Amino acid sequence: MKRVVVDHFGGPEVLRVVEEPVPRPGPGEVRVRVLAAGVSFTDALLRAGTYLGVPEPPFTPGYELVGVVEEPGPGCSRLRKGDRVAALTVWGAYAEHVCLLEADAVEVPDDLDPAEVVGLVLTYVTAYQLLHRMAQVKGGERVLVHGAAGRVGTAVLELGALAGLRLYGTASARDTAAVERHGAVAIDYRDEDFVTRLRALPGGGVDVVLDGLGGALSLRSFRALIPGGRLVVFGHYAMLEHGRGSWRGWAEWYGATAAVALWGLLSPRRRVLAYRIQKLRDRRQVLPVGRRPPACPVGGGPRYREWFQQDLRTLLELLRRGAIHPVVAERVPLSDARRAHDLLAESASKGKLVLVP
Repeated sequence: MKRVVVDHFGGPEVLRVVEEPVPRPGPGEVRVRVLAAGVSFTDALLRAGTYLGVPEPPFTPGYELVGVVEEPGPGCSRLRKGDRVAALTVWGAYAEHVCLLEADAVEVPDDLDPAEVVGLVLTYVTAYQLLHRMAQVKGGERVLVHGAAGRVGTAVLELGALAGLRLYGTASARDTAAVERHGAVAIDYRDEDFVTRLRALPGGGVDVVLDGLGGALSLRSFRALIPGGRLVVFGHYAMLEHGRGSWRGWAEWYGATAAVALWGLLSPRRRVLAYRIQKLRDRRQVLPVGRRPPACPVGGGPRYREWFQQDLRTLLELLRRGAIHPVVAERVPLSDARRAHDLLAESASKGKLVLVP
C-alpha cells in the first residue's frame, strides 16, 4: 500500500510517498480502506512541527478520514466488514489503509459522499463544539468569528445561523461577499478596526469571539466582549509563516495567549476558554452540552467518545437534510499530497481539500 511520510519538519517538500505491506489490525482495532482523507491547516502545523503534541518524524499526517472496514481485529464486536466509518485520527490518515481503534470509528451512511463527510469530522465538529460545548451559545447572542471565510469560519456561520445567532465575521475584502451570503455581517480586517466596530453596537460589544488565529489578535478580541462574554481561542495559525514553523510566531503566540488567559482570570465578568480538539480527544475533556465550562478547562467527563460521536451524528443528519453544505474544493490523488499542501493557503475560502487514494 501507499502512505505519505514526513521524514523531517518543514514545508510541503518534506512530504513523500512510500510503499509498504498492508497492516494487520491489533486487538480492538479495525483495518479501514481509506476513501477520503481531509487536508487541513492542522496537517500543515504537524508537518512544520509547530502543532502541540506533534509526533517525532517519521510519521504520517492526516487528521481525519472516511473509509470502509476491511478487517475487524481480535475483540471487535460492533463493526463488520463493509461498514463505512469516519474517524478523527489526529495523524496517520494519509494512507491507503489505516488501522484504528474500533471505539474511535463512527458509522457513516453509505449514500453520503465520503469527501463531504470527511469535511465534517474535523472542521464541522470543531465549529459545533466551539459554539455548543465551549461557548454554550444561546439564540440571539452576538458572535464574532475570525477568519470567517475559512473552513472552520464558514462552518461556524452555517451552524450559527441554524442556532439563531447574530453573526459577525472578519475576512479580507475579496471574501466579504462570501461571509455575507451566510447572513453574517462582514468586517474587512485590513481596512476596519473590528474592536471599534463592535464596541459601537448596542451594549458595547459581542457575547462570544471565536479566535482561530491567536497571538495578539486574542488580546484585541477580549476587548470586544460585553460583560458575560466568552473568548474561545482554538487555533495556532500565527505559528506558521510561509508554510513553515516560525519561532517568532511561536513566541508571540504563547506570550499573547498567556497574557489574555491571565486577563480572563482577573476579569470577574468575562472568560477566556481554550479549545484544542486533539487535547480534548486525548484527555477526554469535551463538556456535555448544557454544562458551563470552567475558565481554564482542566477536567472533563470520561465520555469523550460518546460526545464526539453524538456531535458527528448530529452533523451527519444535518448534511442528509441539506441544512449544511460542506464544500469540497478539490479531490487530490494521495500521491499528490505535496501539491495539496501547496494549495492549502489559496483554497482556504474555496472549501475542503480531500486526498483520494
